Amino acid sequence: MSRLTGAGEQRGAEVIDEQSDTVPMPAVQPSATPGSIVKKVAIGLAVCLVAGAGYAGLRQVANAPADPGGAPIGSRDPQTSATPDDEAAAGVQRATDGGAVLQAMADAVKRDNRSEFLDTVDPRSTAFKASARTIFANLEQLPIGTFQFRYISDDTGALTPDRTAELGGSAAWLAQVEVSWQLTGYDVKPARAILPVTFVTRDGKTYAASFSERFVAGQRRPVWTLGELDVAKGNRSLVISLKSEAQAEAYVAVADRAVTSVSKVWGKAWPQKVVVYLPAKQSQMEAVLGAAPNTYTQIAAVTMAELDQPQSGAPVRIVANPKLFEELGKQGRRIVLTHETTHVASTATASPVPLWLAEGFADYVAFTAVPVQDESAAKELFKGIRAGKVPASLPDTNAFAASSADLSQAYESAWLACRLIAEREGQPALVKFYRAVHTSKSSSGLADAFKSTLGMTEQEFVVEWQKYLKRLAGA
Repeated sequence: MSRLTGAGEQRGAEVIDEQSDTVPMPAVQPSATPGSIVKKVAIGLAVCLVAGAGYAGLRQVANAPADPGGAPIGSRDPQTSATPDDEAAAGVQRATDGGAVLQAMADAVKRDNRSEFLDTVDPRSTAFKASARTIFANLEQLPIGTFQFRYISDDTGALTPDRTAELGGSAAWLAQVEVSWQLTGYDVKPARAILPVTFVTRDGKTYAASFSERFVAGQRRPVWTLGELDVAKGNRSLVISLKSEAQAEAYVAVADRAVTSVSKVWGKAWPQKVVVYLPAKQSQMEAVLGAAPNTYTQIAAVTMAELDQPQSGAPVRIVANPKLFEELGKQGRRIVLTHETTHVASTATASPVPLWLAEGFADYVAFTAVPVQDESAAKELFKGIRAGKVPASLPDTNAFAASSADLSQAYESAWLACRLIAEREGQPALVKFYRAVHTSKSSSGLADAFKSTLGMTEQEFVVEWQKYLKRLAGA
């Protein structure tokens, strides 16, 4: 994640892809167990963020109630005469009908057939018809290798009576659907997200009527569902913008340069490619991340893994905060993209490294590529030290929370800790230190790295670091 510092940027961290192979287009399979279809099912999701908030971990997402404070989804009139067997049969029919629509959509994407894709959309849902045209046009621009829908669950009580009446038809329901897609040349594994898909059956045919009904907290939205995309491809980057093609093209060179800068420090033993999302507004950034409103108001960019679980090989995206990112200026944007690309190269979301090391190392690489005066880059930290507030220890996870009052000082002190290691032992030793902690399977990995790389304990290093900070601040 990238925070705003005196140098005018911000940071965050995430995962990695190891190769660039793709897999064949799989078929859509409806859920196999009738019992799992008619019940409300909790769906586990994760946004793997190494940002001010730290590792987000696994988010548990369940269907939201139809009305705030009202009956829970799936509640039914106790006087209903439907038997469990009837409900199970109806559930199987919904999964079969919905699954067939999803299969037709996936096939249309695979065949690049716009008319077949639009044939799956409810002709009476005019707003979604327009959205579907945009979605298909977006997917046409992306280097899609794998594209798949999987029907997971549904709930007949999820739609309000007014919404059901608006849809009409003989049946209407909301289903949770997993969508996965893989960007050829960039992703080792497909990205995944959960979409709430509304279906309606009329005149014996089932259609999709919405991809955006009743999102709940923590659900990520695929960038290609959020509006018209412009896509630009560089030698080492793919920039996906929700603004103009000119903007996407403008950032390709910056992203390519960031990859080169990171490889000079980290080495070339990583795919050396990045995917950058440029939302047009804050709400789109939050939608991509599955974040609550205003979570990242202080953050210029975040690196996230678009996969259900944090793991090596997950598809990684650098997501910019549109307002702050544009305010940074040319140098600031280069610093931020280099910082975030360091997180991609170092597989930070799938790493046990403490946040001070992940963020400090990313800043070290960024400021090596784009030198900034210490007084500017560590302004808040130096101010505190001159007032007698010398950090007592290396910053902990809480210090990097997006809402932390000491966010700037946390980044600045972490950066200078990593720079001290590089100055003391050499830049290769800093990389070796990071890799030692990253690859360790032991709970004492950090302590072991201090001993093996620096020949001292963490406590001894902190004493040296405190002296280093006071000297730099002139205190």
